[in-house]
Amino acid sequence: MISFLISLVTLIAGYFIYGKIVDKIFGSDPNLETPANRLRDDVDFVPLSTPKIFLIQLLNIAGLGPIFGAIMGALFGPAAFLWIVLGSIFAGATHDFLSGMMSMRHDGKSISEIVGLYLGHNAKRVMVVFSIVLLVLVGTVFMVGPAGLLANLGMSGIFAEKTFWLVLIIIYYFVATIVPVDKVIGKIYPLFGAALMFMALGIGGALIFTGAPIPEIGTAVAHPKGLSVWPILFITIACGAVSGFHATQSPMMARCLKTERHGRAVFYGAMIAEGIIALIWAAAAMSLFPNGIDGLFATLGKGGPAVVVNEISKGQLGMVGGILAILGVIVAPITSGDTAFRSARLTIADAIGYKQGPHKNRLLIAVPLLAIGIALTFIDFSIIWRYFAWSNQTLATIVLWTGAAYLSVNKKFHWIATIPATFMTAVVTTYILIAKEGLTISATIATPVGIVVAVLALALFLYKFQFKRD
Repeated sequence: MISFLISLVTLIAGYFIYGKIVDKIFGSDPNLETPANRLRDDVDFVPLSTPKIFLIQLLNIAGLGPIFGAIMGALFGPAAFLWIVLGSIFAGATHDFLSGMMSMRHDGKSISEIVGLYLGHNAKRVMVVFSIVLLVLVGTVFMVGPAGLLANLGMSGIFAEKTFWLVLIIIYYFVATIVPVDKVIGKIYPLFGAALMFMALGIGGALIFTGAPIPEIGTAVAHPKGLSVWPILFITIACGAVSGFHATQSPMMARCLKTERHGRAVFYGAMIAEGIIALIWAAAAMSLFPNGIDGLFATLGKGGPAVVVNEISKGQLGMVGGILAILGVIVAPITSGDTAFRSARLTIADAIGYKQGPHKNRLLIAVPLLAIGIALTFIDFSIIWRYFAWSNQTLATIVLWTGAAYLSVNKKFHWIATIPATFMTAVVTTYILIAKEGLTISATIATPVGIVVAVLALALFLYKFQFKRD
């Protein structure tokens, strides 16, 4: 319990201390006119209140990641606490803040456009394709998953049909993708974001007041499948520590902020909030099952993380609270799926310079995107989806290098991005070498290779952005 409480306090302190340092290094300027005001079109560029933007940002980036990822990461024991805390403060929140603030400084451009500006046109081309594929995958899976959960809530008739819910979700996605951001997302997301926080705080409060036997950092825990902490833990817990998907979402809110003064609260703060959610679910998963980690592993075998969420929620919050929690788990992916398609539309529009004010322009991009998503629902995603976690962290790595380049070009202290970028380069390189989805190379070979690649990436960065420039 002590390690959990210290981790919780550290995350909060990280926002006020390190978050302020990152903000100061970047140089937020409250006197600069933001894209929301300068480029207002009442579709994507719409000034919104900061509390509303914070809750929208939180729900955009959260999805199922900080819940399911944390539950799977809990199989590694309290080591998960360290990655959630350190990853959120020094990598994830810095990543989200830089991606959002760089977008604000560049007219609300999508992250692929920002990458192109600082890492070159070839990097931009890769990022455009990479981002769109990733976003469509996220949107598609977040159609199918919630539809299946809704069909299994115990209702009868048409409400027990997965196809019925899938059609409803697709209709909602279509509307949310093309209508002005303040008409649907701006109205319902704050409510859902508040519900997501309430759900997590309810579980967290129950852990503290019941004195749950949360293991302490330093306790030796062997993963039931024998998986190693390095690098698998850092891939398993993505959204709860650092996630490239967030960089595709931050530009949407960069188009709505009224002042740079609130960038830290929205971008850095939402990631810290997500870290807190992940920390709570990891602690609950470690401590609320008989036989600890082994009991968690056995429960996961009954139907995956969704079963774990069901048992924890009903066990800690009662039947009503449990149902609300489960509905939150259903809402979370839906509200990430719709913004995934919206981000894909904006990424394509930015790449081809296609204005999104007129309805027909939005339809010309949104309809084909959703058609592809619908078609993909008929394909078995079990193989393709295995690559998502690695792709997600690779995207985060590229964005961190982009942030480092931005800071270096503007003669600011780039190491706040360079160090986590180097670390994540080692992680994603090592993982793709050892994973069954990759080259299945021995860890004794893959680990030093990953480290060498990371060092070479750092050397190349320093040569291009420091020595060569000087």
